[in-house]
Amino acid sequence: MGAPVQAEPLVAGGLVLVATEDDTVLAFSRSSGALRWRARLGRPVPGSSLPCGNISPSGITGTPVVDPARHVVWVVAFVEPGHHVLFGLRLADGAVVARRRVDPPHASPSVEQQRGALALAHGRVYVPYGGLFGDCGDYHGAVVAAGENGKGELRVFRAPAARQAGIWAPGGVAVAGGDLYATTGNGTPPHGNEVWRLSPTLSPLGYFQPSNAAALDRQDLDLGSTNPLPLPGGLLLQAGKAGVAYLLDARHLGGRGGQLASVAACAGAYGSAARLGDRVYLPCVDGLVSLRVQGSAGGGHLGLAVAWRSPPFSAGPPVVAGHTVWLMDPSAGRLLGLDAVNGTKVASLAVGSAPRFTTPAVAGGQLLVVAGGRLLEVGP
Repeated sequence: MGAPVQAEPLVAGGLVLVATEDDTVLAFSRSSGALRWRARLGRPVPGSSLPCGNISPSGITGTPVVDPARHVVWVVAFVEPGHHVLFGLRLADGAVVARRRVDPPHASPSVEQQRGALALAHGRVYVPYGGLFGDCGDYHGAVVAAGENGKGELRVFRAPAARQAGIWAPGGVAVAGGDLYATTGNGTPPHGNEVWRLSPTLSPLGYFQPSNAAALDRQDLDLGSTNPLPLPGGLLLQAGKAGVAYLLDARHLGGRGGQLASVAACAGAYGSAARLGDRVYLPCVDGLVSLRVQGSAGGGHLGLAVAWRSPPFSAGPPVVAGHTVWLMDPSAGRLLGLDAVNGTKVASLAVGSAPRFTTPAVAGGQLLVVAGGRLLEVGP
């Protein structure tokens, strides 16, 4: 790749798209693996010029998003001297068809990190922001929305905490039922560690906060270490560093202590969860955990239960292909396949070193993963 890759690869229009921390997007042919085009969007910001952080250089960190109708991929690059710029690239050849600064207003871009995946809905690109590793500076969690037509003012949701409350989970914000959902990390009490329901124009419509949010803040146990996961029946699942998973009513988040059910799932959840039917697969510091949603939204008596736990390892974000859950064990440089029903290991492939939140992609029955400095295709 030539530069570190934090973002998940994307498949669109016969291409595999890979965004790097060198502020470059690479497009490979899905059929032949040949490089089709390369778009260099600017000079990344050296990590040494930032007050803290663990990514250097800092360029494209958040996973881009593709608009298949417009044949455009949208990506945010952090460029020197230190600004976040939203680019629209034509899928056919990588040409820049749109460019706009999307730094959160009234914030210092040098302490705002764009780690979460971009989302696309209602003709807008939604860009989440958190802080750098180390929580330095006066950063504020935010979501910025920019119209795909390049016109109009930016729409902004700024977390109501006086400081911090970053929206930093790699999966970004969730889109469900026409609304958006964003989860914050630690923030100045009484805010922080909240799940927010937002309108398409980013107006707040409701929130959830665990009843022990202040204790979570004191112990640096962000609720927002994973992104919200929409479930069938108007439900939402959220888990954080404390390892507790909460089942929520997406339309009525319930405010403080308003969960429908909860379960102590693991020693700490990080990244993005995956779903298959009534099962949720949660990546944790002590392995992958499968949760089962019990009951139904219409019938009441909803609950969460642990279906199985894998042997201990620091699990990367999972994806589901067929009846197998695939994920990285980054510390071991291995791609693992676990049976979705019982968690039995069915595959273990040495692929090379990878960052903590490396996420495989599924396309046409194949797996794509960036590891060991290479884009690999694996047949499950």
